[in-house]
Amino acid sequence: MLTLDIFGFEALWSPYFLMILLAITVAYFLITIKFRTKFQNSEPLSAKQASLFLTAMTLLYTIKGSPLDLMGHLLFYIHGITMVLLVFLVPPLFIVSIPNWLWRTVLDVKVIKMLFKLFSKPVFAVLLFNAFFSFYHIPMVFDHVMQNRYLHAGYSIVLFVFAIGMWWSLVCPLPEYKNLTGIKKVAYIFVNSILITPACALIIFSDNSLYATYHDPKVWSKVMSLCVGSSFDNLNLTGPELFSSMSAGEDQRLGGVIMKILQEVIFAVVLGQVFFEWYRNDQEESEREMNKHNLNPTLVE
Repeated sequence: MLTLDIFGFEALWSPYFLMILLAITVAYFLITIKFRTKFQNSEPLSAKQASLFLTAMTLLYTIKGSPLDLMGHLLFYIHGITMVLLVFLVPPLFIVSIPNWLWRTVLDVKVIKMLFKLFSKPVFAVLLFNAFFSFYHIPMVFDHVMQNRYLHAGYSIVLFVFAIGMWWSLVCPLPEYKNLTGIKKVAYIFVNSILITPACALIIFSDNSLYATYHDPKVWSKVMSLCVGSSFDNLNLTGPELFSSMSAGEDQRLGGVIMKILQEVIFAVVLGQVFFEWYRNDQEESEREMNKHNLNPTLVE
């Protein structure tokens, strides 16, 4: 089997994308530390928020800028891993890493506030995200998007934004924006898990390879030339089978299974946090009631 080294440093490590993420990271720390006092009601950046933001940026580069991104054009199961991480792990980390005062500053902008309230409504957000995610994995749509650099980048950005809207109801840090609590969050997670199942089932139980990107030499060559650059034409490669011992069908089924399992693991962790938060709030409410009775004996009488 061939190795990825044949594609060169720029194709493997995406230095321009790295510079963009570094610029975003520098801007984040400048706003939250050096220029924080210019914002009303600002608070010092916590170590937890800083570490979560750096984790989110590192994951984003790993997904879209490291050799893992290139491997996603060779193997569908790698695409499955990166896709799940992009929309099910990075968004909640990003949301929680932004200080509350900065969220309020951004959401105080009238247009942003109006759009955000619409796209973060639980029912609308969950339907929009899952529809967009499933639509992307329709074979004809997937192959078309993968063969257009700008369409692929645009679709990824929009899907990521919709993922933030979907996750907002589960990890919202602003009390005034929280629209789901307790059992409603549990139902929300359950609905999300159900809605993503048809797309995964289509991928897992198909008898044949659905995506020409991974089995048609002409389509694959076009996709790779966009990813690697004009130098790809000089490599005289015939298809992704040169980089794997799996057939396209096996690779696809593995990708579908990985996508579903990773998504379920992430939701299981969030579900555990929801139950813990629910239990803690219930205990605090019980303690407040007991203290109220102890402080007011006449209520007991």
